[in-house]
Amino acid sequence: MKILTRALPALMLTVLIAGCATLFPRDEDELQKFQEPRFTSQEPIQLKVNKVVVTSEFMPTFTRPNVEHLFPVSIEKTAKTWANDRLKAADFSSPKIAEVIIRDASVTEQLEENTQLFNKDRVKYKATLNVVVRVSDPSNTSRAETEVTAWRELIIPADTDIADKEKYWNGMVDKLFEEFNAKMTANIHQYLNMYVINQPLTPTYYQ
Repeated sequence: MKILTRALPALMLTVLIAGCATLFPRDEDELQKFQEPRFTSQEPIQLKVNKVVVTSEFMPTFTRPNVEHLFPVSIEKTAKTWANDRLKAADFSSPKIAEVIIRDASVTEQLEENTQLFNKDRVKYKATLNVVVRVSDPSNTSRAETEVTAWRELIIPADTDIADKEKYWNGMVDKLFEEFNAKMTANIHQYLNMYVINQPLTPTYYQ
């Protein structure tokens, strides 16, 4: 009986530890973490400027229909990463500067109710990214700029759970920046070409 009495607390402790393991999963069982896209696979665009300045004019409201603050990957932050990865100052003796201005990095949510029997309500998300790249010379007030607006839409069932929503949102952001990167790269080579050092051999313009 003494042996049995001593064994019971150890058994209870084992059960308690096992129960805690289900409440606090191991690292490999944690929810997937999403990372913002990077743009280092392409050669940076070298500009004839002494610095690249990145600013944001976008002011999130944190209220619906805007839901960009719920996304695991921030569109605004990723736009700043794009600027740091893709644009490099390459003429430190020049008075010129390059500005990257983020004007919009929003996502809106709209419920689409379905009146047909057995059909689910849906939610439509629209992501919009608007960015200006400007090269200016403070000494003579001259400047040139190009602007790109990229957008993506996503429609999913209204009862989609949060884990799947985040996967869809992450894919949406990836596609948004694929489009934006292609458009802005082409625009810089077309409209700001006089400030670009490493011109492509055969320019291709995004339609």
